Amino acid sequence: MKVFLLIRIRGRIGISPENLDTMDRLNIPKKHNAAIITDDPSIMGMVNKVGFYVTWGEISKDALVALLQKRGRLPGEAKLTDDALKANNLGSIEAVADKILAEGKVPEPIKRTFRLTPPSGGFKHHITRHIKSGGELGYRGADINALIAKMI
Repeated sequence: MKVFLLIRIRGRIGISPENLDTMDRLNIPKKHNAAIITDDPSIMGMVNKVGFYVTWGEISKDALVALLQKRGRLPGEAKLTDDALKANNLGSIEAVADKILAEGKVPEPIKRTFRLTPPSGGFKHHITRHIKSGGELGYRGADINALIAKMI
């Protein structure tokens, strides 16, 4: 089972209600939101359906730890700290990252949507084109780790 990070790049303008519903189901309701997904056929079908609005790739453990430390939140918008994780019997941030990479889902008290900032330095290509045609959208493999480092 592969674990991917899915990032929504484009906003709401011109998107059908059906695609908006699909993005809500994928836990990326707004622009610059990210979510952890697996390569389950039903989930990948939803990702392909909204592929003109998102980018995704395999996330590394280091990038996942950085994402959890800086953008991970608990209910009430509390930051994800080692003390808060120990209070919820989850261990350390590294242990949570290992659990996410093994199971493919975020453990319960942690919010499944990660709110990111626009990338520092901006996007290098068009956000309305696919990667294969000189844009930012679509599957980017391990290059998602460089993008997430710019967006944390």
